[in-house]
Amino acid sequence: MPEHGHGHHGHGGQMTPEQQRQMIEQEIRLARNLGQIKHKIVVMSGKGGVGKSTVAANIAETLQAMGYNTGILDADIHGPNIPKMLGIDMLEEEFNQYQFDAFKNIVEGDLAGKDLTDDEQREIIESRKEQYKHSIFPVVAPSGLKVMSMAFLIDSLDRPIIWRGPQKTGAIKQLISDAHWGKLDFLIIDNPPGTGDEPLTVLQTIPDADLVLMVTTPNVVSQEDVLKCVKMVELMNIDKIGLIENMAYYICPHCGEKLHIFGEGNGEVFAEEMEITYLGDLPIEESVSQSPLNDATISVLDPKDEVSVRFRQIVADIKKEFLD
Repeated sequence: MPEHGHGHHGHGGQMTPEQQRQMIEQEIRLARNLGQIKHKIVVMSGKGGVGKSTVAANIAETLQAMGYNTGILDADIHGPNIPKMLGIDMLEEEFNQYQFDAFKNIVEGDLAGKDLTDDEQREIIESRKEQYKHSIFPVVAPSGLKVMSMAFLIDSLDRPIIWRGPQKTGAIKQLISDAHWGKLDFLIIDNPPGTGDEPLTVLQTIPDADLVLMVTTPNVVSQEDVLKCVKMVELMNIDKIGLIENMAYYICPHCGEKLHIFGEGNGEVFAEEMEITYLGDLPIEESVSQSPLNDATISVLDPKDEVSVRFRQIVADIKKEFLD
């Protein structure tokens, strides 16, 4: 589990030999873990409230429904909402039990059908304990999507996480290095908004991301902030950047007229100006905002909904523009 003091290296920034050893071991686990994941997509936004986590969760569920083995990492330390959006209600106590059960299932699978002495069984158990001593087993959603979030590591939904930068970056790096994803086709990382410690840590830890996906809304304030995010990503020599304009329009349920509540944002023009790939827009729908109350994303609840169809189109465009 992430330790609250992780990231502090003693007086004057000097690491002890033990801290150096732990850091090297973590880098090895990180490389091994990421090496099993084919494609990595980082979702970002310049500010909160633009639907970034909704986009991340729906893209992950869409990929899972298309037959891809997919995971989603909720890297938002202070506002981990992904589990709620996916209908997963689990806090620290239940998560610890989930970890025990996951390890128990691995061991029982190793022992099943084998005629072993007590000593041989103990040897296998101790071997697995050593093998998985750093592992954090992601929670599996009803769809099969694997989920890891800071929300699983707190004991109450109203408990604030009051950490400084090194503690947050250490926790994020540990979640990436120690989450036992296994082999994945896609890992979606939902970054917190802005250009602070957490998104920076994710981009530094996963420099080979296949796509950094920016989410904006039509209003100029959101666009100004996402522009800063794009500049940060480009400064890190990552040029695979896409843009989704969320809440771009509303379809009147009575007359069918397309209404631009926040004004016409011209997301495609905005993307062209930034020289990044435009991946489309998404409408405002009550069914989307209500979906967490129904314990699933709209793409799971109603695959025929216009937003669900749009997400499938966006995923197809991502594959075409960045993966094929």
